[in-house]
Amino acid sequence: MTAVISGSVAYDTIMVFNDRFKQHILPEQVHILNVSFLVENLRKEFGGCAGNIAYNLKLLGGEPLPLATVGADFKEYADWMAKWGIRQDFIRTLPEHYTAQAYITTDLDDNQITAFHPGAMSQAHAVDVPRNAGAELAIIAPNGRDGMLNHARQCRAAGIPFLFDPGQAMPLFDGEDLRWFVEQATWVAVNDYESRLLMERTGLGLDALAAQVEALIVTRGAEGSEIHTNGECVRIPVVKPRQVLDPTGCGDAYRAGLIHGLLNGLDWSVTGRIASLMGSIKVAHHGTQNHHFAMDDFRAWYQEAFGEVLPV
Repeated sequence: MTAVISGSVAYDTIMVFNDRFKQHILPEQVHILNVSFLVENLRKEFGGCAGNIAYNLKLLGGEPLPLATVGADFKEYADWMAKWGIRQDFIRTLPEHYTAQAYITTDLDDNQITAFHPGAMSQAHAVDVPRNAGAELAIIAPNGRDGMLNHARQCRAAGIPFLFDPGQAMPLFDGEDLRWFVEQATWVAVNDYESRLLMERTGLGLDALAAQVEALIVTRGAEGSEIHTNGECVRIPVVKPRQVLDPTGCGDAYRAGLIHGLLNGLDWSVTGRIASLMGSIKVAHHGTQNHHFAMDDFRAWYQEAFGEVLPV
């Protein structure tokens, strides 16, 4: 079961600030903001939306096809993907660029401040959606602006249904762009904040957005998630993680769960629960690709969390 994963491939530098941003940022002084955070913990990780989603989908037994552009410094990441059996057929190296780089600082309230250098990601439009790779669906995740637009058009032209995941790329698009994406997509996935921004920019309410796609998925952090489909709202409970270490990449893990459910033809209740469990597993580990499991373990955790047997 194959899925095209259009999105960024990046190196993440993740830092933990052992305090709360709100204690150091004065709201009335943001126009002259000049702050410095001492971070005692720093890690360098493999990341990027396409990389993270592909990794998580591979853990679930899927066959991800990352669609991305990377730079001359990609070799270490390429070796990591090869180790986990993730295909690189549609990852193009642009030697004149660096691979995208994210610098993420997280505080004790799980708030994040991120600086991002797109590097080769800005040329994502240089690689095309494969038409003959047997892909059953795709996800258009945060990437270069032109790449996201091109890949959405190419998916439609190839008859490949896709999940639109604007995420951190939301600021790249105006209301007209976002309405177009929703019209082209089969499914849309956003978090609570992104859903509000999507409504504001498109001028469409949640019900109106949901009416244009087969499902609109909204994650709400500790409150679980909602899947709006066929005029109904399927509520998905959160899975309490074994420990809370790092929220970075939880959304990507969740989306891999959605893709897994869609590839296997599961109903939305089960699909959402798989996604919820994936997010819970991720948050209990530092970094975005440091959690590992066998499917027998995943099935046992699913039954423990929801009191029912995973049907696949």
